[in-house]
Amino acid sequence: MNYYSLNRQSPIVSFKEATIQGQAPDKGLYFPEKLPEVSKELIKNIESHSDTEIAFEVMKPYVAGSVSDEDLYHIVKETVNFPVPLQYVNDSVSSLELFHGPTLAFKDVGARFMSRCLGHFLKNEDREVTVLVATSGDTGGAVANGFYGVDNVNVVILYPKGRVSPVQEKQLTTLGKNITALEVEGSFDDCQRMVKQAFADKEINEKKFLTSANSINVARWLPQQVYYFLAYKQWQQKDMQPAVCVPSGNFGNICAGLLAKVTGLPLGHFIAACNVNDIVSHYLQTQELKPKETTATLSNAMDVGNPSNFVRIIELFHKQFPELKSNLSSYTITDDETMKTIQNVFKEFGYTLDPHGAVAYLALEKYLKDHAVQKGFILETAHPVKFPDAVESATGKQVEIPSSLNEMMQQQKQSTLIKPEFGALKNYLNNEDAKRG
Repeated sequence: MNYYSLNRQSPIVSFKEATIQGQAPDKGLYFPEKLPEVSKELIKNIESHSDTEIAFEVMKPYVAGSVSDEDLYHIVKETVNFPVPLQYVNDSVSSLELFHGPTLAFKDVGARFMSRCLGHFLKNEDREVTVLVATSGDTGGAVANGFYGVDNVNVVILYPKGRVSPVQEKQLTTLGKNITALEVEGSFDDCQRMVKQAFADKEINEKKFLTSANSINVARWLPQQVYYFLAYKQWQQKDMQPAVCVPSGNFGNICAGLLAKVTGLPLGHFIAACNVNDIVSHYLQTQELKPKETTATLSNAMDVGNPSNFVRIIELFHKQFPELKSNLSSYTITDDETMKTIQNVFKEFGYTLDPHGAVAYLALEKYLKDHAVQKGFILETAHPVKFPDAVESATGKQVEIPSSLNEMMQQQKQSTLIKPEFGALKNYLNNEDAKRG
């Protein structure tokens, strides 16, 4: 499989090259040159396949020519070695729980797949790679965990000061070794802008080999398809295609689901659940994609004012707005609505949502009111323990900290505070080797 840049000013590359580069030289996102067709046998007999077998079949065409079948099987076996249950909430709504991995967030799947691919590609090389990543919450922790201790890889994570939860911050800042956290006095969009500037800076790139672990990287984005297949495996009413509601910030997650659908997974309509950072909701109403300043919300991982991956969704539907809109709707949910949803769902059904799951739940509920015969599932993208203040305030009950987090929460935070200016990041990167030494 080869990949082209959506800016169409860079050479076509292999999966290996796209993974190592992260972003194309023309600053475009890579996209598969030809979309594969999902095996009809896999869909028909999906319940008889293990999660590893499903992941292998889904990812095989995307890595063809870069990763052998034997190596891919090993990679996906480590990627999906934790449960991804589809939990019943009520007669209309189920919840795909993506928080049972090592960092309790959906990004564990993409980060584990990418880290193992990059480690595989670099194992016989002398060069070091610096993985540079901006996070609005869960990406950083998943990337840090996935790449921790990987030879020839150093990770630098930028996160917005005061805008991630206590658990998220500990996951970013307590590992040490080859993981560095930069605490930026600004927003996620500041972090993402600084990262993009670093990739475009000639001086930095002459000194360092940079790549990205955000969902702009194909090795982070594409494996997110896998858990949509795992959801369908557990979906009981195979005669009814489920509506799928995804809490959406940078739009890599929902883009992966739409890719799975377009290539043959029998899913119904997709709903992008947005908080007040609702650029895509506005686009679907007006056809105008206008970035805006980020507003901090309870669902912080969705606080994105310029969603990078939406261009891939536009490409997926051949830049045809009617085709896109027939497959995708969007709802905007406020913090007040988020809190009320956590409270109501806990009271009525005994199910505890995190703020991102609550945004998705209410958005799906709104969609189902207009489509009464349908049913669907939400993606519950993070464990409620990551948002204890909001969840405990809404439910009146303390969120129990999983035993896997106890030791980490006692560890000392290690981070470097920097201004939301590219010069601050450039200065750090130029002096990184001396600091590590």
